[in-house]
Amino acid sequence: MYENLLMMFLAAGFIAAAALVVGALLGPKRTTDDLLEAYESGIPATGTARERFPVHFYLVAMLFIVFDIETAFFFPLAVRFGMAPQFLFVQAILFVAILGVAYVYVLRKGVLRWK
Repeated sequence: MYENLLMMFLAAGFIAAAALVVGALLGPKRTTDDLLEAYESGIPATGTARERFPVHFYLVAMLFIVFDIETAFFFPLAVRFGMAPQFLFVQAILFVAILGVAYVYVLRKGVLRWK
């Protein structure tokens, strides 16, 4: 009964181990100050890692997560829609209503306003 689950975990472990081994074999061997420096979006790092982010950043990230979860919810719902269409339709409507409340909250907070 659990053979499929075990095979999935073994495959995931094998892929992770293979990625680490290949990265160690093919990755750069020499380290310099330039290679060890933090680099993001083509801009050299300035300041410390301890500076505060505005709340706006976190609300945009939460909005992204909410809509990402929406996609993850609707895919299995669409696959099984033929089995119980009325029940699944009501579930979808409730889920979209909850997302609508979250979206209105974000709009009222002014997260999507261009500053």
